[in-house]
Amino acid sequence: MFKTRLLSGIVLVILALVLIITGKEVLLFSTLAISCIGMYELYRVFKIEKSLLAALGYIAAIVFYCNLEWNFIPDIMILFMAFMILLMFVFVFAYPKYHANDVMAVFFGLFYVAIMLSYVYQIRMLERGLYLAFLVFLCSWGCDTCAYCVGMLIGKHKMSPKLSPKKSVEGGIGGVAGAAIGGVVGSALLTALYCFIFRSQMNLTGTEIGILTVIAAIAGLISMVGDLTASAIKRFFDIKDYGHLIPGHGGIMDRFDSMIITAPIIYFL
Repeated sequence: MFKTRLLSGIVLVILALVLIITGKEVLLFSTLAISCIGMYELYRVFKIEKSLLAALGYIAAIVFYCNLEWNFIPDIMILFMAFMILLMFVFVFAYPKYHANDVMAVFFGLFYVAIMLSYVYQIRMLERGLYLAFLVFLCSWGCDTCAYCVGMLIGKHKMSPKLSPKKSVEGGIGGVAGAAIGGVVGSALLTALYCFIFRSQMNLTGTEIGILTVIAAIAGLISMVGDLTASAIKRFFDIKDYGHLIPGHGGIMDRFDSMIITAPIIYFL
């Protein structure tokens, strides 16, 4: 199991490198595909993944992503309002086929998965975005890895035993340290080290490296909330994993749960 998880992790890192470096439409449509798969996995939890409501969710995600590149909608609120109105139409005219919870779940899925994950692409399109986009992966996956390692070694106090039994308070602290703080002696800050290595390409000053390190620390802390949110949904519906697409990791929602909330935090900070 560990070898499978490790190999899958290596493949994911390679794919992330290729997609971020390539950028443009390749990253746009790859992120869209990942978002739609994640939405499908989430909708499957609510047993509506193949419904007309879900189809509207997928279409809204496609329109949203295309608008990021080609800006054909003058105000994005038009899309969200149209999406909500269409969901209401289906709910009313198909009544009582769908429950009100189904409508809310579809609307939630669009925002929770597709829109929040789109900030990976939006960060990439910023000035120096090629290098900034990797901070999302450092903060989310780096936090997950460090939290897991520290938790396994010294974890005694469960951070949220009902949602994620293997996550400890010590692991949580280790995750933040892994994402931003690191040791002065022996180990380096993941984010600070990364920024230091690419400081010339990113045209960073020492102050800016410090600011990005603080941003990474905040994002690393919040990424655990994203992880636990996805776990809470699984526990509530009594499922182990969202899917089996990624060997050793589960589905898209199992692997990208922390990134979903980390990407917009890093973008706005």
